[in-house]
Amino acid sequence: MSINVMLDEFKEIAANPKKQLEHYKGQGKKAIGVLPYYAPEELVYAAGMVPFGMWGSNKKTISRAKEYCATFYCTIAQLALEMLLDGTMDGLDGIITPTICDTLRPMSQNFRVSMGEKMPVIFLAHPQNRFDENGLAFTVAQYTNVRKKLGKIAGAEITDEAIKNAIKVYNRSRAARREFVKLANDHCDVVTPTKRSAVLKAAWFMSKDEYTEKLEALNAELAKLPVCDWQGTKVVTSGIICDNPKLLAAFEENNIAIAADDVAHESRAFRTDASETEADPMMALAKQFADLDYDVLLYDPQSAKNRRGEFVANMVRESGAQGLVLFMQQFCDPEEMEYPYLKKALDDMGIPHIKLGIDQQMRDFGQAYTAIQAFADVLEMNK
Repeated sequence: MSINVMLDEFKEIAANPKKQLEHYKGQGKKAIGVLPYYAPEELVYAAGMVPFGMWGSNKKTISRAKEYCATFYCTIAQLALEMLLDGTMDGLDGIITPTICDTLRPMSQNFRVSMGEKMPVIFLAHPQNRFDENGLAFTVAQYTNVRKKLGKIAGAEITDEAIKNAIKVYNRSRAARREFVKLANDHCDVVTPTKRSAVLKAAWFMSKDEYTEKLEALNAELAKLPVCDWQGTKVVTSGIICDNPKLLAAFEENNIAIAADDVAHESRAFRTDASETEADPMMALAKQFADLDYDVLLYDPQSAKNRRGEFVANMVRESGAQGLVLFMQQFCDPEEMEYPYLKKALDDMGIPHIKLGIDQQMRDFGQAYTAIQAFADVLEMNK
């Protein structure tokens, strides 16, 4: 199978989550919607069910969700609820709602009220201080509650052995995605920004064993190609999500490739593995959460040192990119408050960047196109 055919398959999956859901339901499998982010998907997989990522939608208008949401809630959360209310995600057997930010925390109750008896809504709270013994114990307790409720939906208890196996499956998937990101940088003439996004987005709508098998096959074919002599420029992308094909097409039109990313929907989701040697798999998952780092939504006891800003700036340098594009989700207070620190780190290292305000309902890309075009000229001059 050719590389282009493989990339087209991922594109089709990424563009049709409802079709994917129907595919799994047709196989007699149960599916659990998983809202952003840092939910232990391994527990869903261990229960024999399919985790289904819910990060909003680029194609929908918000109508029914407005009955439950404040207007200043980000469109990622609002559109996730919209898909549940309008029937798009009717095949789900339950959802997990993490409370990692100030929108998702109250929003979790909106999901409970709006779903009523339609489907179980599993509430998941993460500790702010996740490192010490108390933080780990809290995480294990929360994950144990999720485990019990998933077992009830699945109709069978989730065993430790099943969780250990799920951790191995997910670690293999994370490794394959990390490898793909590197290969995409080496072969950015083949893996364009829109295709790169589609490959990574498809992971949210597929059982991880099935997805990993497809991705490893793609990686093997990409590895056979000579490293491309890219004549354009490269950037690192940052933000919560940047999966809009029309917006990413502006990169391609201006000969900009994506060298690496600091995006929650993409690389942040597979940076950190869970231990396969920990005796208690629940503690392994808790420690994985504790090991997560350099995220705007996670408490950093050394935040005064601007570790995250320096991490992102170093990513630009180490990836060979010439600049950074920040996709700023509208109405996201944590990202807006962090921006001055990120800007300082980039400025201190002489790295040019632009900040694009986006949401999942963007339809007019005129200003973004102009900004990207102007930024491409700046990057070209700095090569």
